[in-house]
Amino acid sequence: MGIRGRKGPAVAIIAFAGSALLLYLGTGPDPLPALTWLAPLPVLLLALRRPAAVAAFAAGAVGTAHSWAYFLDSDSIPVAVVPVIVVCAGLPAALTVAVFRSLRDRLLLGAFAAAATWTGALYLVSLVSPVGVMGALATAQADVPLVTQVAAVTGMWGVEFLLVLVPAGIAAVAAGGARTGIAVALVALAAAGYGAARLAEPARPGMRVAVVARADNTWATAISGPAGREIQQSYVDQVRGLPGDVRLVVLPEAVFTLESTQLGTALAPLRQAAEDTGADVVIGALVHDSGRKYNTVVALPADGGVPVVYRKRHVGDSPGITPGEELALLPGGTALQNCMDINFPEPSREYALAGARTMAVPADDEDVDGWQHSRTAVLRGVEHGFAVAWAATDGRTIVADDRGRVLAESSTDSTGARPFAVAVAEVPAGSGPTAFSRFGAWFAWLCLAVSVVAVAAAGYRLRRRDQPVVSPTLGVWAETSRGGAGDRRW
Repeated sequence: MGIRGRKGPAVAIIAFAGSALLLYLGTGPDPLPALTWLAPLPVLLLALRRPAAVAAFAAGAVGTAHSWAYFLDSDSIPVAVVPVIVVCAGLPAALTVAVFRSLRDRLLLGAFAAAATWTGALYLVSLVSPVGVMGALATAQADVPLVTQVAAVTGMWGVEFLLVLVPAGIAAVAAGGARTGIAVALVALAAAGYGAARLAEPARPGMRVAVVARADNTWATAISGPAGREIQQSYVDQVRGLPGDVRLVVLPEAVFTLESTQLGTALAPLRQAAEDTGADVVIGALVHDSGRKYNTVVALPADGGVPVVYRKRHVGDSPGITPGEELALLPGGTALQNCMDINFPEPSREYALAGARTMAVPADDEDVDGWQHSRTAVLRGVEHGFAVAWAATDGRTIVADDRGRVLAESSTDSTGARPFAVAVAEVPAGSGPTAFSRFGAWFAWLCLAVSVVAVAAAGYRLRRRDQPVVSPTLGVWAETSRGGAGDRRW
């Protein structure tokens, strides 16, 4: 075996390790967003010289190791689904790198096709995932509003596209494709320019919003019992202790369990607090109604009107919970959603088209996923033009504007040193339906179409490379150079 043959496995291992480490550090519960842009680069560079799909698959799967313990312990993810999640993290990476390699002699096309393949494959995964979208590459950029503004046009899929296009462009430059590098740079600059323009727009009038969550989380405490009365009183005290100009207060998911007939009576202390303070109060509860159980969001209007009720649509594996169907908005454009709902395209898009300007979301997380889940909500706000008030036990309480800027944030403290996580901010009203709200996942479908064509073209080119070359003087031999990396380099 020659020197090149001996070095092959070593180079592949180095590329795998580099991408896996960058992916591990650049995504997950506490990501370093700058590293997300570099994560695909080692395996893309490897693909310019030798097949890299296996290394990419391994890097994509191992890069999720920061969340394996969470996947296995989560109440929202069936254990049998965990291996599927890990495999689905590796397959799009392998397919992306295979497409890039097959087009390595057409670097401009290869860079854009690779980004489209990644985005299209991930979109398909999101459609069948039981937990929707959370923890994708785009989530790691949620605290970088300059990057995420493109989601108002393309959804989060535009961010995913950029996160693969840029390293593909860097790999192309390393292979001599200066023009490809320029084209990719122009796309990235256009996205950044659009982001800067959106962030520079004047703020609209809004209201002061508060999100409050107890640190000692209990799930669905009976509201009529001593513990339920104590919990309600503690939240009443928190509502009354907020600044006097707060007009919306959001409390967590499933704080109480009660009958539907008790909405007007059992919640009377909170209803009175809403009237006295002039703030709409939103709280989560498990509500029994006509033999069914609903994970419900109840809004208690400040004017003393009838409570507004929303029933959680995406209930996951929650035993005995019936999903709801209807939207629920308060006057002024405050809409109600519940925790895992935010992982899915609907009802966020439906709410945007119905006039939502602020999204109130009671939630209950599992500590590890608190940052990720709250940032998924932030991305939904950018996609659809609404501000977000997210109140989660075992997680984060945040207030963010419709540009994805987190204006206030706190986290629950399981040690009990801080009994409540409270975040208060003046938040501008959302701008309303975006291009993405109106046209849906058009960009993801475009990427999917491009990726299908690219995969088909890649397969055709691979078959062509395997065909023998016939010479009238030398006979037949297996070609090794046709379509090689030096044929037509952009």
